[in-house]
Amino acid sequence: MASDNANNRWELRLSGTGGQGLMLAGLILAEAAGVVEGRKVVQTQSYGPESTGGAAKSDVIISADEILHTQVARPDILLCLSQEACTKYAKDVRPGGTLVIDPLFVRDIPTEAHGLKVVEVDATRKATELGRRVVANVVALGALVAVTRVVSRQAIEAAVLARAPKGTEDLNRRALQAGYEAIQG
Repeated sequence: MASDNANNRWELRLSGTGGQGLMLAGLILAEAAGVVEGRKVVQTQSYGPESTGGAAKSDVIISADEILHTQVARPDILLCLSQEACTKYAKDVRPGGTLVIDPLFVRDIPTEAHGLKVVEVDATRKATELGRRVVANVVALGALVAVTRVVSRQAIEAAVLARAPKGTEDLNRRALQAGYEAIQG
């Protein structure tokens, strides 16, 4: 188990706009914890009626123990790939929690988020440098896992590759690596 969380229960929210691949990123994270590492997992998602371009979030709960309450109200970790998501959800993060942002889209951290650990990852820029902006979600996922160690690197890579469309495995592996490198320098 990769978790550093004292009670071994993680509540995470991945948020942004529809079309950024956050539903898939949440599913991949849940599969890394549940399928690959054998922990208990709940993953839910919601997005605005307009889908692409509308508000989107994917909530993931990871635990070694049975999960009785399946809603994330006070996430330990919040990933924001849009200003709207950061403005809306930063206030919900548990005191001492972690806020991971893409500074291309998130330029204003709400005052309610002061006291949180804020980590910037240029996910969209790094994905564009790899030749496919569409893998920004995988870059962000790599950074999130590097910061939190909520799952092992091997687990997230296995889950990413299991979901990668045929022929994009190398691109997705490089995107995940770019996320790790963004954090580890």
